[in-house]
Amino acid sequence: MLRLERLESQARSLMATFRKNGFLAIDPPIIQPADAFLNSVGEDLRIRTYVFSDPEGQELCLRPDITVPTSLHYLAEHQTDYATARYCYYGPAFRYQSADAGPEKPSEIWQAGIESFGIDDREKAETEIVKVTIEALQAAGLNEFRLRMGDIELFYALLDALEMPKRWRVRLKNSFWRPRSFQTLLAELADPSGKEPREPCGKQVPCLDLNAPKQAKETVGAFLDKKKIPMIGVRTLDEITQRLLEQAADQRESGLSSEVVAIINAYLQISGPPRAALARINDLKDSAGLKLGPALKACSRRINLFAKAGIDLRCSEFAGNFGRQLEYYSGFMFQIEPAATGHTPPPIAGGGRYDKLIETLGGTQHVPAVGCTIQAERLLQAIYGVEDE
Repeated sequence: MLRLERLESQARSLMATFRKNGFLAIDPPIIQPADAFLNSVGEDLRIRTYVFSDPEGQELCLRPDITVPTSLHYLAEHQTDYATARYCYYGPAFRYQSADAGPEKPSEIWQAGIESFGIDDREKAETEIVKVTIEALQAAGLNEFRLRMGDIELFYALLDALEMPKRWRVRLKNSFWRPRSFQTLLAELADPSGKEPREPCGKQVPCLDLNAPKQAKETVGAFLDKKKIPMIGVRTLDEITQRLLEQAADQRESGLSSEVVAIINAYLQISGPPRAALARINDLKDSAGLKLGPALKACSRRINLFAKAGIDLRCSEFAGNFGRQLEYYSGFMFQIEPAATGHTPPPIAGGGRYDKLIETLGGTQHVPAVGCTIQAERLLQAIYGVEDE
């Protein structure tokens, strides 16, 4: 029972810190509408979400995280005004784990968290989230840790500044969350003429007219009918044709230059203390003649605000390739890990900015949002080690 008592004491401590800093405690429902998650969390978490239907056929799920339910709560409370709001919570989330995952990866995960909505000063709101998270962890008994961070918006600004077709930028941005897939795609875009189409009707690619999409659709449809290839899955004929037209366009491109590929990889390899890492990014920008605009200025301001807020940058790292599994993040991201243990431990806490989530969930206005989740069991283990029940 010692572990349970410690978890309960830890929960009280975390929530007390959150409430002291002005976050309102809420308890979103465990059962949620499935489409809210399946459309927003990304592939890695989507396949681990428990989905089921009620007797009326509505598709539901056990919440795999609590940020999305909190965002739905915000929408319900602010249907028209979209005012600022700050929430905190503590409760279980549910994620499928394979049979060989082991006890360190349970299907029921207890999470504490804070979420902030509607604050226009983005870097100030991000600083508050990180500061309050660290304060809560320290109040619970965690004394040694490290902070890792990145900024997907800065990487997107880099891609926008490089010479390439717009559709390639979109594909690279969408692949950032999966490093191996990203590198595979980057290699393919460096030599697009050598890629073989995967679709059964891929041989039609060379004969498709990029300037006649209607005719291309008829050509693809006729091929599918002739070969008796059924329309299986969710892709429509329009979507299949569009993908084949993109492949046709790719094969007629000369490919990404070696300079562009080198710049992308150089950025992704940058890591180190935040100010030093940003200095290297600034040097890369200058040497390549790029304009990263507001994104780089925002990173620099954020780091300065961190220092003024007392966040120890000596125990922090900024990495160009840093990302998190949840694909609703749209800018600054971070996680807090146990102090160095000779290997890369799973994060105790993590979060970031997700400005597009409210609109994805049905909101009619842009609402800036940022938050963080603490994994309760991991925090307990980091403080006390492995304990008997």
